[in-house]
Amino acid sequence: MKKLNIFLFSFLFCSTMYAQDLTDALLYSQDDILGTARFRALSGAFGALGGDMSAVSINPAGSAVFSQSHASFSLSNSDMTNDTRYFNGLGSTNDSNFDIHQGGAAFVFASRNDSPWRKFTIGIAYDRTNNFDNDWFARGTNTNNQSIDLYFLNYADGVRLGDISLLNGEFIEDAYLDIGNAFGFAHQQAFLGYQSYILEPDVDDDNNTSYFSNLYDGTFTHDYVYTSTGYNGKVAFNFATQYEDNLYLGINLNSHFLDYQRTTSLEETNSNTPPNTDPDLNFIRFDNSLSTRGSGFSFQLGGILKLSQEFRVGLTYDSPIWYTIEEETSQLIDSNLADPDIVYVADIVNVYPEYKIQTPSKFTGSLAYVFGQQGLISFDYSQKDYSKTKFKPESDYSGLNADINDAFTNAASYRLGGEYKYKQFSFRGGYRFEESPYKDGVTVGDLDGFSLGLGYSFGNTKLDITFDQSNRSFETSMYNVGLTDPVSIDRTNSNIALSLSFNI
Repeated sequence: MKKLNIFLFSFLFCSTMYAQDLTDALLYSQDDILGTARFRALSGAFGALGGDMSAVSINPAGSAVFSQSHASFSLSNSDMTNDTRYFNGLGSTNDSNFDIHQGGAAFVFASRNDSPWRKFTIGIAYDRTNNFDNDWFARGTNTNNQSIDLYFLNYADGVRLGDISLLNGEFIEDAYLDIGNAFGFAHQQAFLGYQSYILEPDVDDDNNTSYFSNLYDGTFTHDYVYTSTGYNGKVAFNFATQYEDNLYLGINLNSHFLDYQRTTSLEETNSNTPPNTDPDLNFIRFDNSLSTRGSGFSFQLGGILKLSQEFRVGLTYDSPIWYTIEEETSQLIDSNLADPDIVYVADIVNVYPEYKIQTPSKFTGSLAYVFGQQGLISFDYSQKDYSKTKFKPESDYSGLNADINDAFTNAASYRLGGEYKYKQFSFRGGYRFEESPYKDGVTVGDLDGFSLGLGYSFGNTKLDITFDQSNRSFETSMYNVGLTDPVSIDRTNSNIALSLSFNI
């Protein structure tokens, strides 16, 4: 027997290589409230208001509300706390990061004749729509006899032993590369389990397709660490117009981009060796890394109608985002099984074929009541059907798309915000609630959050600051197959945002 220590990097251009899952589908389909401080202070309830650069990213008609050209820039500090529970183990992490997350300008051109089209605007706006910086850990003793061996057994079931065996004189890294090119991701996982002596064939024959674990039944201590970084953002090219005194119409053409890195590391130990037997497999380490980059396109159509001087309604359609995505992965596996003199190390990264994902579209209806110069109250309601998320080409992802349809559902979000003005000061607050995108309502729970903000006007220049916080619970597994006992996560995301806006 041997000790296997593989850090693998290779280039794979085979159509059978896929490792995407439901987590990816949801990750690229969701967005967050990360705009100007004023926008965040009202919890994003700006669909019928306009007059704010982040409001333009919600309803493209909002730029036509500006009476003159306008620009804004925003920075924020985000603080995320994850409290985890895994069997008898509790954990907590806290991380902060600082970034410039918003910037844009809208240029207003007023009509110089008696045309009913009073003005039109051209704008460009950058908004970070999601922050992927996150880390948590789960430590505890699994008392359900669940080990990482189940992950490898799942992938090995039905796989020919000859397809995951080393040829005479073949190096581990070469075999891993060849298996990936010939058979794909599932065979590679079976290969790792077999070559690290986690698995053994029922029959030592190349045609064998069934396996057993070298682990004894019992309890297993798990130490799992999850870390992700990156962001999702968009640049919107905005065109809007005002018709007579009461109607505003607009369109956004959006260029999206994402950058996402994720690493997970599991260390599993056990003391399940029966009396009077030789020490056996009691330590396994399994690491996975993912790097994702993508770009996409979407458009938005929106309108705002003044029913009276005080009362406004808004409607926005967000098209799907059509992403093109590239991914790379690497893996490391290590176990304690003897011969410590044989250690394999190589430099291989799995480069997957480029694929496409289409996120669901969204409709938003908005209401607002403006109390003259004293203040306002605003409400937004949105609907997004996450089960419409599609990986493409659909012929290659029919199974995953079916899983998405089975797991996800139509989710609504509710946003309420208000503002009161006193002299140069503006006092703001908001509340939001987002339903779970999962049918079970547990894998990802409902989100609720609040916001408080303060603004000061210097005339043509305004300075705004906001604090907002949201809470959401998750029930997630370490792996999609095999070791699927849930880790419970209670997540609190707190932000402080500062914006400077001014008329041009």
